[in-house]
Amino acid sequence: MAKKRPQTKAKRPQISNGEIPVVGAREPCPCGSGRRYKACHGRAAAQAVTELVRRPFEGLPGECDWVALRELVPAATVELTLKDGLPEGVPSVTLATVLPMAWPALRRDDGSVLLGLQNDTASGDISRDLADTLQRALTADPGTPVRGRRAPADGPRLQDLLDPEGGFEPVVHSGFEFWVPDPENATPEVTASLERANAAAIPTVRLESVEAAYWCETPEKNHLRWVMPHPEEQLLDALARLHAAGRSSLGEGTRLVGSFRAHGLTVPVWDLPSGVGAQDVEKPAAEFAERLAEALATDAPLTSDERRARGGLTNRQITLS
Repeated sequence: MAKKRPQTKAKRPQISNGEIPVVGAREPCPCGSGRRYKACHGRAAAQAVTELVRRPFEGLPGECDWVALRELVPAATVELTLKDGLPEGVPSVTLATVLPMAWPALRRDDGSVLLGLQNDTASGDISRDLADTLQRALTADPGTPVRGRRAPADGPRLQDLLDPEGGFEPVVHSGFEFWVPDPENATPEVTASLERANAAAIPTVRLESVEAAYWCETPEKNHLRWVMPHPEEQLLDALARLHAAGRSSLGEGTRLVGSFRAHGLTVPVWDLPSGVGAQDVEKPAAEFAERLAEALATDAPLTSDERRARGGLTNRQITLS
């Protein structure tokens, strides 16, 4: 009887990290390790997708306004400037708080692009998700929306696509009429979506005297919500100093009531009487900005009254994202 040849296992082909394709979680990892993808290179890919980026808009012009438009402002638009200029056939790219039917993006019939900001995102990096949506919108067929998807973990971020010198100038609208340049020819679905959105929109105004401060009107009282770029601990100390000294209000009947935490930034909130409009707080807000700058420059330890004030502000802080 002939002897059986000893069987040897062929070596699996080794693939460099930069070439490893994405496969099913339970499939063998293409790198040749013999382990399942989810336990090998898929682990890093999954972490890159789910890891939360605390300040997704950091480094972009107008970071504070990006946060405000993402979390606080119902209807606003901003013209965006791309690093490499506009592609052929794309006359403009506009960021919008919300788009009809909650579309992530829309390529209009004239080729222009609308990018929606207040959409659910599939990963922990809003900037990467928005950049992926923007890139797909730039090449979409005119007249079509862009659907959501999970962005590649190694894809570009907004910081890679937008011109850092391009500026960021939000235009706040009273409603969502900017959705439909030709309302008479809008589809019934878009018309219905427009009516629902307009009915739910809270009147909002961006102040001119300071950056990223937004007045809004609600049935019971008005508010000023002001997104600030300062480090949270330093800002809370400064607000506590002013609050303890009775210098944190924006005029008679107004009150600093707490703050939001959103995308790595702090958003102090003031309650305003119903009769106080946006124009009424322009000057008080500018004066408060000067007082805040002085308080931010102080590094002395907090007094007992200031510590109590800080504790009250911290207890009334709400995390939005």
